[in-house]
Amino acid sequence: MTTEDGGTGPGRKAHRGRPVKRSVAAVATVVAAALAAGCSAPGAPVDDARGAGHGPAGTRPDGAGPAPAAPSPGKPERTPGGADRDPGVRTTPPAGPLLAVKIDNVGAARPQTGLDAADIVYVEPVEGGLSRLMAVYATKLPKAVGPVRSARESDLELLRQFDRPVLAFSGAQRKLLPLIGDAPLRAVTPDAAPGAYYRGADGQAPHNLYVRPGRLLPSAPGAAALTTGFRFGAAPDGGTPRTSRTVRYPAARFTFEWSPDRRRWLVSTDGRATTTADGRRAAPATVVVQYMKVRASAYHDSLGNHTPYPETVGAGKAEVLRDGRSYAVRWKRPTAEEGTRFTTNDGRPVAFAPGQVWVVFAKAP
Repeated sequence: MTTEDGGTGPGRKAHRGRPVKRSVAAVATVVAAALAAGCSAPGAPVDDARGAGHGPAGTRPDGAGPAPAAPSPGKPERTPGGADRDPGVRTTPPAGPLLAVKIDNVGAARPQTGLDAADIVYVEPVEGGLSRLMAVYATKLPKAVGPVRSARESDLELLRQFDRPVLAFSGAQRKLLPLIGDAPLRAVTPDAAPGAYYRGADGQAPHNLYVRPGRLLPSAPGAAALTTGFRFGAAPDGGTPRTSRTVRYPAARFTFEWSPDRRRWLVSTDGRATTTADGRRAAPATVVVQYMKVRASAYHDSLGNHTPYPETVGAGKAEVLRDGRSYAVRWKRPTAEEGTRFTTNDGRPVAFAPGQVWVVFAKAP
């Protein structure tokens, strides 16, 4: 993945939906079969990027997920809003868990639905040099989000910064299911909660699966659930004027263009404007290009392409884009249970502009 100084298109109609139907007996059979396959399938792990609809081990058919576990010994209990790391930020407890949704990002999946309502959008590398999105919702729940796709091993490390989040995804390869079942989150697939998902009538499978967030959470938990370590406020001193930034993956590219009128970064993907199904342009207030080690995981797709594993725990360099300027910064995340701090080279905290944040994971040079 490389970055460069950067570089719009028609979207498909807002989709009509049909529900994902499962009988209770069928759901139980599919989940049991997935669990057995996940524990006993021979050979090397295979991570099917197409999302076969397999649910995680231990997920109940009602979609409630595994019972909460006690905090692990030796791990700090987090306070809302990251107050255990950043004194002075809000300490109001969240109303419940936040929602994270794995979203398809190939051409056939665009335009996506509900992307503009996310508080944070993570851009992740996947097999074949392509990308996938993880959208995080805490302050607002849209009516629908999608297209929903499959989870990856690195998602589990990324999500440990939150307090038992709900993860909506289409499935995962069988060998990965036990890890998902053991993770401190509530994993909900179409097999586990068929009433929460539906197939869009205007797209082709597997690029037409959508989730209704209101059927997974009673309400948005609020900003206190965003225990990311991010700070928001005035821009730091310095920076370099920047009107455009492009980040390239082997088979995908993202361009962020500064709009002085909207005071937002307008997103384009593969040379076309990134819009939602109802025509809204993706326009975050802050963009972070976070450089990190990206290794090959033990899992791969059906073509033998190993799943990239971006290591979000550690430290490294990053670039923060806000207010039409670029800031060279450092990032640090000591453990998976903590959020990520961004600081200047001399250690001062870097604040983001209030509003949506996009974080692009890029391979460190």
